[in-house]
Amino acid sequence: MVKWGLSPMQAIQAATVKAADLPGWSATVGSVAEGKLADIIAVQRDPLEDISVLENVTFVMKGGVVCKNEME
Repeated sequence: MVKWGLSPMQAIQAATVKAADLPGWSATVGSVAEGKLADIIAVQRDPLEDISVLENVTFVMKGGVVCKNEME
């Protein structure tokens, strides 16, 4: 999406917040907030400065369970 003109922030929002809005799921998913379902990832650098860091995810938590942790 960045390749075609979106800013890194717009691309991240399109994949999260906006993606939850389209099917009407924003009350339960799409952002990290109390009472919402959330899966979390971590990367080594700021994706707003270099979106390609999202190609190398080092930590994944899904449903409250750590599925991948290369940060240790």
